[in-house]
Amino acid sequence: MPCSAGHFFICKMVTITTARLIIRPFTLDDALFIIELLNTKGWLRFIGNRNVYTNEDAVNYLLNGPMKSYAENGFGLSCICIKESGEPIGMSGLIKRPQLQFPDIGFALLPSFEKKGYAYEAASGIIADARNRYDFEKLAAITNTDNELSGNLLKKLGFVFEKEIEMDNETLNLYELKLK
Repeated sequence: MPCSAGHFFICKMVTITTARLIIRPFTLDDALFIIELLNTKGWLRFIGNRNVYTNEDAVNYLLNGPMKSYAENGFGLSCICIKESGEPIGMSGLIKRPQLQFPDIGFALLPSFEKKGYAYEAASGIIADARNRYDFEKLAAITNTDNELSGNLLKKLGFVFEKEIEMDNETLNLYELKLK
């Protein structure tokens, strides 16, 4: 259920726990981590430059991205942390895009945490939570046409390639996962 618009800190997003991870709502204390993640080579190549270079940029990104989505949609991108240490390693969650019929699952990790099963574990937790808490018929996912790692992960999660779509002057692969 969406929270009242503008009440970012009142919204009660859930924290998801998996075997190795805690997936929790972002806070403004995550600004330095956001600068690091959004400027990795993989983020810049496959997601795009968000022009987040300073603490102020990161705070604005959090307020106008994940936290705004929590308030408006009741879901959004969350911080993936190692359960044992609390160290943030990435983000995953659901995004409502006007161009897509269904919420879109997204994920990104710091390079040193890629190819260790963390993205699969986090996305599996997000999907399980979506099945339990929301009445979505399907989830969508989009990737660059040359992003084989993400495409393979989506297939492993049960997503099916639907078609290529044009979005924001880019050709992307659209995948869908039936939830019901």
